[in-house]
Amino acid sequence: MVLRASLLTCGICQVLISPDSLTGVEKYRTVLTLENVPEDVLEFRWYRGTDNSTGNMIFSYTPPNTRYPGPLYSGRENVTRTGSLVIRQSALNDTGYYTAEVGTSNGTQRATGWLEILKLRNNPGISANASANGSVLVEGMDSVAARCLTNSSNIKWYVNLVPTSGSNRITISPDGKTLDIHRVSRYDHSLQCAIEDFPEILQRSEEIPLTVAYGPDYVSLWTQPDVFDGVLTAAIGSSVQLECTCFSRPEPRYHWIHNGSLLSVSEENMTLPSLKWEQMGIYRCIVENTETQLAFYREVTIQPPRPQPTVHREFYISGSLVIFLIILASLGSAYICGMLVYSLFILCSRR
Repeated sequence: MVLRASLLTCGICQVLISPDSLTGVEKYRTVLTLENVPEDVLEFRWYRGTDNSTGNMIFSYTPPNTRYPGPLYSGRENVTRTGSLVIRQSALNDTGYYTAEVGTSNGTQRATGWLEILKLRNNPGISANASANGSVLVEGMDSVAARCLTNSSNIKWYVNLVPTSGSNRITISPDGKTLDIHRVSRYDHSLQCAIEDFPEILQRSEEIPLTVAYGPDYVSLWTQPDVFDGVLTAAIGSSVQLECTCFSRPEPRYHWIHNGSLLSVSEENMTLPSLKWEQMGIYRCIVENTETQLAFYREVTIQPPRPQPTVHREFYISGSLVIFLIILASLGSAYICGMLVYSLFILCSRR
């Protein structure tokens, strides 16, 4: 559709309808803007057509707040305080000439312009290669090629509803119609394209959802009691809990191995409510993602507490204390001997 706009003025009128506002879009608001409006405006009148006959009047506005609808008022028109004509929910039959009349204390000025209401293109379509259509993509390995199905040249691309212009991982063709994602990421959730043939009017395609498999990442083994240097110490009869955690899409498969033998447990948690001697040993948790074909494991060794060693206490006397005790014993012996000699002497004297 060819855009046609013409501006007719009467005499040497200074007021005019902005050429940029003489194009509208069906079902959107259209604003016919006046330029070079005098400051001493007494009244704004808008007419359908090129003359100002009463039967053609759409709306009259007298500042500051007097509004009067005319015979051609459809209920969708209004006039702003600056004199612009606003048409809500524009229709194709709104196309035609519009005349603005501006009354001032110095007289009346008129401006006429041709308004054309255009019909939007159909929303663009979007397609993607087979790997993106319902299939599971593998992070860091698979790629996606999407194409925007439109004849428009003003195309925008959105990844996760966020505009993108390309990156070291995403490239867009020179004509804007093709987007390639090299090595998809777990953060790629959807693709969408849009066209913007008219400013601020985006026509979006449907979204293409992306399902990206990743992991398992950050595999860890949580235990109760706690592990120290890969060893869990627990007494016979005590309770032991083991839990595998990781980041993975889809949910991974869990396998538990005890001393080289596969256990029947297929969940991330395993509990030993009353530890037995035969349950001691090495436990390995294997986490497997069937889509990415990756598997990782963590392991822990359960062992009983070590017996406490017997402590033999020895009596120790320093050398100086030994000398002191020897001297003390010698003095004590001399004292005792002296007392015995003295007693014998007294006994013999009495006889």
